[in-house]
Amino acid sequence: MAAGTQSIGWTIADWAAAYANHQTPQALLSELLLTFDQDEPAWIWIASEAQLDRQLAQLAKLLADHQGDKSKLPLYGVPFAIKDNIDAKGWSTTAACPAYQYQAEVDATVVANLQAAGAILLGKTNLDQFATGLVGTRSPYGAVPNTFNPEYVSGGSSSGSASVVARGLVTFSLGTDTAGSGRVPAGFNNIVGLKPTRGWLSTAGVIPACRSLDCVSVFALTVDDAVKVAQAAGGFDAADPYSRQNPNTASTKVSSKPKLAIPDKLEFFGDKQAEQVYLQSLEKLQAMGCEIEAIDYSPFSELAELLYYGPWVAERTVVLNDLLKSDPDAINPVVANIVRNGEKYSACDTFAAEYKRQALARTIQQTLSAYDALVVPTTPTIRTLVEIEQEPVAYNSQFGTYTNFTNLADLSALALPSGFREDGLPAGITLIASTWHDQALADLGKRWQEFLSLPLGATGRAYTSHPDADDNLASSVKVAVVGAHLTGMPLNFQLTTRDAVLIETTKTAPEYKLYALPGTTPPKPGLARDSKGESIIIEIWEMPIARFGEFVREIPPPLGIGNVKTEDGRIVKGFICEPWALEGACDITHFGGWRAFIQNKNQTEKGIACSVPY
Repeated sequence: MAAGTQSIGWTIADWAAAYANHQTPQALLSELLLTFDQDEPAWIWIASEAQLDRQLAQLAKLLADHQGDKSKLPLYGVPFAIKDNIDAKGWSTTAACPAYQYQAEVDATVVANLQAAGAILLGKTNLDQFATGLVGTRSPYGAVPNTFNPEYVSGGSSSGSASVVARGLVTFSLGTDTAGSGRVPAGFNNIVGLKPTRGWLSTAGVIPACRSLDCVSVFALTVDDAVKVAQAAGGFDAADPYSRQNPNTASTKVSSKPKLAIPDKLEFFGDKQAEQVYLQSLEKLQAMGCEIEAIDYSPFSELAELLYYGPWVAERTVVLNDLLKSDPDAINPVVANIVRNGEKYSACDTFAAEYKRQALARTIQQTLSAYDALVVPTTPTIRTLVEIEQEPVAYNSQFGTYTNFTNLADLSALALPSGFREDGLPAGITLIASTWHDQALADLGKRWQEFLSLPLGATGRAYTSHPDADDNLASSVKVAVVGAHLTGMPLNFQLTTRDAVLIETTKTAPEYKLYALPGTTPPKPGLARDSKGESIIIEIWEMPIARFGEFVREIPPPLGIGNVKTEDGRIVKGFICEPWALEGACDITHFGGWRAFIQNKNQTEKGIACSVPY
């Protein structure tokens, strides 16, 4: 086996298993670096031996600080790459423009956060210059080819970041996404692209494209890994004026029968193969239990037009204004022409466009509130390198058909592999939802990836599911319900109106008794722990943690929220009853659950000895 190839295509779980088996970051990462080729266009910079040694020394210190507990470092020794418009201390940043090059004195916040979680930076990747493009060809360092067929584009602007993940050279990478740069390359290379809610991942230390819209994005082979990386990299950052606190009010799961929207009018620019894969994807989603409904897509299309044919292009002009004046030839001609368009917009144009953006965004958000997600093709078509050279703007615009509106409308998105075209090229779908619904999209994305079980990227490695991944999210709380809050019962609305989602129906440990409480409206049971008890049927719901307090506030005495033990030993929050209320209550434990008791509540006919009203 060639040096380093054993770790090609490893996921985070694979790295953790290797380290648990006494392999070392020094040995594995040094071997992996030997497989990297500085002359191939995906890389701009590759870690030197000294850069790797410094990081390994810091990793050793982190591990010592945690008394050798690797579980406290969720990305311990995991290799990653970043797009070369993101700063890393001691590394040069170019944004794919040598004349713009500088050496970063501090890490971008996302890089610092990832290294604090144990990750090791192995390189910086090529991009469409100044993150302006969706093609991956606008770079003096060369066009990054598609990982499945080098005659085709890789997608951009985060071309190199997608390429090195698709080939399994690193486990994950960071890109940026303003118009779709974190999604289009994912679709073209059979990988996952997480475009987070704006402000979740800090952009401090990132060269802006459109500063008010930019996101740092994550590429990975699996949804599990993408979410783990985003959780490690994200969080409020006072150094970024656009950073936001997650209010934790959004759903973190989707139901077993998700309701999905699709555009009422679809455009594939004559690409029948892309259309076929998308339509097959919809059939597979329905086979998973999803309900699909067409919606008016015109507000989405109208908003998408504003990104490059509106004043937001002037944000790019602000960034490059000095270079345009001092050294215009240093800028790619296509990029320069796009950026110069920002000079033609007035302040009046800008405010008029902003009012239009806000109105369209409100319409879009209201539309999506009725669905778990919008499902679109990640791109409507793909082009060869030759075709892009002939039509660099028109074909680039086609790629953004289903991506350009997302940040303007303040939405979250997750690009997913969806299968292969007849010509062997990959295709993808993207799930899009409202702000801060990233976890819910990931929940559906994991189900999708497990349902398809496609090979990972271009590595040929099989997909392996990790059902316990991210089981305890800080932004949600699991609540066990036993009576009037069960599905179909009178108080279930107190859960559903707070965006709680049913996770499972299960049972308590065999040490509980259930009582019908007298005088309650609607009828309610009381659950009490008892060594002589039995297992009682419960439902477990997952609720946004910010909604939990208002839910608890509505619970009347003698009921309250405590800890409930499930039959498999888990401890979750759930309904309990104060002991004084059980005196004189009817013991209905033998029914095994509240629903069975309600269905058999005619006591006389069933001969139930219970003299109190319930």
